[in-house]
Formats: sequence, structure tokens, C-alpha cells
Amino acid sequence: MKALLVGVGQAGGKLTTALSEFDAEMGFGAVRDALAVNTAAADLEPLPLDTVLIGQSRVNGHGVGGDNELGAEVMDEDSIEVLDALAPRMTAEIEAVVVVAGLGGGTGSGGAPVLVRELSRVYDVPVYALGVLPGRDEGALYQVNAGRSLKTLVREADATILLDNDAWRSAGESVEGGYAAINESMAKRVGLLLAAGEATQGVGESVVDTSEVINTLRAGGMAAVGYASSPAAEDPGENVNTVTSAVRSAVMTGLSLPNATDADAGLVAVAGDPNRISRKGAEKARKWLQEETGSMQVRGGDFPLDSDRLAAVVLLAGVERSTRVEEFLERARQAVRDEPEAKPDPAMAFQNDEIDDLM
Repeated sequence: MKALLVGVGQAGGKLTTALSEFDAEMGFGAVRDALAVNTAAADLEPLPLDTVLIGQSRVNGHGVGGDNELGAEVMDEDSIEVLDALAPRMTAEIEAVVVVAGLGGGTGSGGAPVLVRELSRVYDVPVYALGVLPGRDEGALYQVNAGRSLKTLVREADATILLDNDAWRSAGESVEGGYAAINESMAKRVGLLLAAGEATQGVGESVVDTSEVINTLRAGGMAAVGYASSPAAEDPGENVNTVTSAVRSAVMTGLSLPNATDADAGLVAVAGDPNRISRKGAEKARKWLQEETGSMQVRGGDFPLDSDRLAAVVLLAGVERSTRVEEFLERARQAVRDEPEAKPDPAMAFQNDEIDDLM
């Protein structure tokens, strides 16, 4: 899938950078161009991407301070500037736009849904969101922001691929180091998904192409991407268990949104040397995924790569009924319930005609 990436906010810019670098390093050519958008000038400066600073008249390049309502307002006011920057990049070969954002902060969670809406109005290609859910320890504001942002994204985007921070932060890892590892893991998953059918090396028996990815995501709502790999024997007959185990691992331990296995549609791509891919293993894995997800809409195919390993890339769409999503939404709802009520104005106690104003 030839895609244009737009990173919104600090986390969105960093993850977009990781995706672009992974695609370039692998030589896939699926990421055709990328842009980073933010209200904070300092967050844009270190990025090796073209950038757009928005909200200068409102926040003067200092960010929105976690206020995602302000982030939405700023994007709404300056969306023309962003669309102008994207226009020359939206060539005829672009098959989808992916808006990338952290859903807990201010600019990303507020601006991404607005930008998705505007892009959907202007362009006749799928507009997907790639959203990062905040961890449990990131504070009530982040939970509320993410809940409100996700509710809007799911309505505006053709599909929203989710990454759960809690699933990827290692114990004792620094925040900066943890986010770098998360970005690397997610870049591999989404990068391989975008590249399926674009830069295959060799001839597979049944190669996954862009239309199958788009048709799987047509289920809409929330989606998750899984990945796992293992060494493979040269004889495909010896790789039946290798293929099935990789697919199971991708779903059970390698999903970007863990435990999100109740899905409306699925896609499994087996990546590696076509001469090592077991047809029997691929079919068994596809049938297992049908049973695991409860969906009969499970597509499958090869992703030919020059490698002595076999890997599974799994896309699950329509996972909003999963326990992981419900756990997050309950955190967001609880954070809203716990928000302190606005302090009453003391002057309201004197709203009567018996006491005169001093001035």
C-alpha cells in the first residue's frame, strides 16, 4: 500500500519518523512521503521530516499544554495550511493516508480527528488513523484525552489501528528508552503491513496485495496488528509448525493491542522465502485465526522476502468488543467521573437585590 504519513503531535512525529526510517531501511517504498505537524516548535526541530507548525497565533510555538480541545481548535483553524503542505505529496499513486498520533497529549489527540475529517472530505482514498493509547500510569488527563479522541477518531477515520503503551513498556525501562522501543516495534508491524504486495522479493504462490489490506480494514472501527518470526528450514515440509506457531505468537503475544482477538475481519501474511513457506501451515494458520477471532472473513497470503526466517504479519479489524478496549474505555470513563467539579463562584451567593454592589 503506497501511503502518505502525517504525524500529529510529539508522539505522532516520532512514530512517523520510525515508520519512514524502517520503510527506507528495508527498501520497501511503501511510505511515499511523510509530514509532521505540531503546535510546539521544539518538538518539530529534531525530526528528519518536513514539518508544519500550527497554532502560532494562539500558542506562539509553545504547544497546547495537554489541552486537546485547544488542539482541536488550532487544527480546525489552521487545517488549510496543513492541507496545502500535503497537496503536492498527494500524487496519483497514493492509495491511503495514515494520520499518526499519541491519543493522550493535547495536539495529537485533539488535532488528529480534525485532520482526519478534513482529509476525508478532500481526498477519495482511505484515511486511516494510527493511535497510541496512554499507559495506566500516565495520569487522568491523558486517559480522558484519549477516550474523547478515540471516540471521535473511530467515527471519522476509515479504520483506527491502535497501539497500547502498556503492552510494550518493559519493567524498569526509562520513559525515553521505552518509547523508542515501542516506536521500533510498531514501525515493524505497520511497516510490513503497508509493504505487503509492494516490494516482494521472489514469486509467491498467493501474494497478499494492497486491496486485501484495504478490504480487511473496511470492517472499520478499531484494528490491531501483530507480528512474530522464527528461523525456518529450507524444506517447506518441515515448516508447518513454524508457520502456525508464528501466526499464533503474532496474535497471542505480538498484537499491538493485546487480547483483541474478537474481530470482524482478519488478514494473515506469511513473510519469507516463498520456497520455505509451507502451504499446509499457512492454511492451518488461517483456519485457526478464523476460529480464534470468530470471523469467517479471514484473508491470507504470502509476503515474499529474501530471508532465512519466516514471519507472520496479522491484521485484525473490528476489535472494539475486545476486553483490552473495554478496560481502557473504563479507565477513561472513570477519569471523567473523577474530574473535580468547577468551584462555585462565591459572588453567586450574593445574587439578590437586598445587597448593593460596592462598585
